[in-house]
Amino acid sequence: MTTWMVVEDEPDLYDMILAMYATLGIGGVAFVTGEEAISWIDNVDKGNFKDELPQLAMIDIRLPDRVTGDLVGARLRNSDMLKNTVIVLMTAYKLTPEEEGRLITRAGADLLLYKPLPRLNELKRMLFGLIEERA
Repeated sequence: MTTWMVVEDEPDLYDMILAMYATLGIGGVAFVTGEEAISWIDNVDKGNFKDELPQLAMIDIRLPDRVTGDLVGARLRNSDMLKNTVIVLMTAYKLTPEEEGRLITRAGADLLLYKPLPRLNELKRMLFGLIEERA
């Protein structure tokens, strides 16, 4: 089964993204804080995760701890095991073009999406397109 990752602290959006994954037949690895996600990435790098690794990660940029979404993305890019994961940052906050550029660069992100997220068919097309580009 294909697996995707989500890091989202807002419960309704967290549940909606996991429901979308299930609708698409995709398994989910899910976290509500950046610290949890970084800890999991560290475990993957140590060989302590034996399931399928995610092809894609959807990451909220503003999380409730000191580890922001762009730092999670940067950690993914620096992981020997996960460095080719498609990274999609998400935010509900309006950013300037300069802020967008800094976040995308720092995270090594493939895309920045604003919430509310696009409709399922459009989002599916975008995400699968990014996976195909990175393959």
